[in-house]
This record gives sequence, C-alpha cells and structure tokens, in this order.
Amino acid sequence: MRESGLVIQDPLALTTVIVAITALSFWLARRFGWAAKMGASLLVILFGALLANLDLVPVTSGVYGLIGGPITSLAIVWLLFAVDLHDLKVAGPRMLGAFLIAVAATATGALTAFTLLGSFFPEDGWRLAGVMTGTYSGGSLNFVSVGRAVGLSGTLFAAATAADNLVTGVWVGATLLLPVWLGRFFTAPPSAGGDVDGEEIDFADPMHASVGFRVLDLLALAGLALAVVLAAERAAALTPAVPSVIWLTTFALIVAQVPRVRALPGALQLGTLALHLFFAVIGIGSRVDQILAVGIQVFYFAAVVVAVHGLLLFVVARLVRFDVETTAIASQAAVGGPSTAIALAVARKRPDLALPGAMVGLLGYALGTYAGIAVAFLLG
Repeated sequence: MRESGLVIQDPLALTTVIVAITALSFWLARRFGWAAKMGASLLVILFGALLANLDLVPVTSGVYGLIGGPITSLAIVWLLFAVDLHDLKVAGPRMLGAFLIAVAATATGALTAFTLLGSFFPEDGWRLAGVMTGTYSGGSLNFVSVGRAVGLSGTLFAAATAADNLVTGVWVGATLLLPVWLGRFFTAPPSAGGDVDGEEIDFADPMHASVGFRVLDLLALAGLALAVVLAAERAAALTPAVPSVIWLTTFALIVAQVPRVRALPGALQLGTLALHLFFAVIGIGSRVDQILAVGIQVFYFAAVVVAVHGLLLFVVARLVRFDVETTAIASQAAVGGPSTAIALAVARKRPDLALPGAMVGLLGYALGTYAGIAVAFLLG
C-alpha cells in the first residue's frame, strides 16, 4: 500500500501517538457514559483504526513488534500476578460451582459456533473458537493470550474484538434482566448481606484507583515479570509442542502465589496499560475494507457462543439448585471478567456477591487461556 507523506515514521513520535490514544481512551471511558459503555479497549482499537485508515501511521514498524511481543507478554504476567488461588475460598462453593459450569458452557458454545459457522472461516474457524472460549471464560486477557498463541490475524482479531465488545454489552443487559424473569423458577437465594467474611469490597477501576508506588516496587514488578517471560521462552524452546503462552501463564500463576509478590502495588495498573497499548496496535493493523471483508459472521459466531453459554448455564444451575443471582453473576464473571461481575452485583443490589464474583473472574484469567487453547487445538 502506498503511504502518504503525512505518515508518522519516527519511532519515538509513533510511540507517543500510541500512548496518547490509549490515554485518551481511558479518559473518555471515565468521563462520558457513552464511552464507558463502549469501554477503553474498544475505543483505543477504534482510534488506532482511524489513524491507519487516514494513512497517518505506517503499515509496519518495529514499534508494533515491540508492543505486540515483549510488552504484551509483560501485560499478561502483571495481570496474572493479581490472581491468588487461595482466595477461591472467599468465592464459596456455589459461586465457584456456577463459574465452572459457565466455563464448560462457554466451551460448548464455541464448539457449537464452529459447527454452525466454521465454514465461513475455513482457515481460522478453529482459531476463532479458541479465542471466543478464552475471552468468555474470563475476559480480554484471555482473548489476547489465546489470539497470540493460535496466530489470529490482525484483521480478524480486530473484527472479533468488536464482536466481543458488542456481545458482552448485550449480555450485561441480559444478566440484569434474567434474574427478574427467571427468579421464580430457581431456588431462593441466600439473604443479601454486606462484605464477605469481613473483607472490604473495593469497586474502584484499577486504572483510576489511587495506588502508592515506590521505585523499588516498580523495579521488583519489572524484574519478576521479565524473569517469568524469559523462563517461559526457554521452556517453550525445549517443548515446541507446548505454546509459549501456556508456560507464561503457568509460571506467572506460580509466582503470583508468593504473598510478597501479590503485595507489590501496581501490577494490575501496569498490566492493564500494557494490554491497551497492544489494542492500539491491533487497531492500527485494521483497515475498514479488510474488516468488512471478514463479514458479519464474526458477530454471529460470538453471539452463538454466548447464547449457548447462557442456555446451558441457567438450565444446569436450575437442575443443581443454584440461585439465579449467583448464576447470573458467575456468568458475567466468565463473559466480561471481574469488573463486570462486580458491576452486576452492585446493580442487582447484591454487594455480598461482588467479592465472590470478582474472585472467580480472576480465576477466569487463569483458566481461560488453558480452555481456549484446548478448544482451538481440539478443532485445529
């Protein structure tokens, strides 16, 4: 493609632009309701796509490789540093059980979507099934992890991200209403209370929460994350059959179980920021004509995954006598991640379920990558 004379070629200037549109996306999502509904991740992709389609940024650059490679690996590690497997006791058996059913229902939905719509993606159907399994088992972290592991193309990645955001938004509305519509068919929920086991529930967005950093804390987070990435790359070189992201996830989870590591402030903030830089690069790699060529089938694919997820989850939850509120929040933890699980618990006036929902959502960060890659390679 012929590039115009306005293209920002200088690596430092290009990096500045990527950081700027990322910051703008977070600010808009914080400041305006319409932007909050879209989410910072979709906004930064759209801004990146706008720059690309106006021919203001180059098609290829070493900056993209740096962000899409090492920086995204660090993002995955930092976000996983927040996962404390001991906190599963806070979630309780009902929430944990509902969440595990939700993950299994998501995998079944992905297999169903592949069966019905896989012919529209002859080369990428298995990749799309894996990515959708991952993202609807815990959120965007798994979308990125699985997408990288299976080699999902930039164009399809952008289209799938848009579909994911749209379907997730619709499902938030559905899980707000389903407890009202289905409540009489389910067992009575436990009485609503306040915090769980005396734990204080923090509803703050990690990108807007006040976090006290020390230079040593940041150095420790950077050093530990780099060590995990290096160890994962070495392990992957010794075991070519195992995707490197599996080693990355496993090693990060092991390190995260060390209390002093989890006590380091800033891992969620650093991980979220780095992940959104990657979304900016995905947007830059997205040309409108290429995304339109992918077709609306991507949206149908995502919708089938979540529809089957919801149907199976609520049917099985009814059979095993889980209450509808716990089921809805567990579903949202799987489809949207910890933040939307908390938001749903607050909206449903069940703050007692906010922390359990957040805990299983964090568990989804751990399970989603494994589940997504398993489904992808089962079909690939």
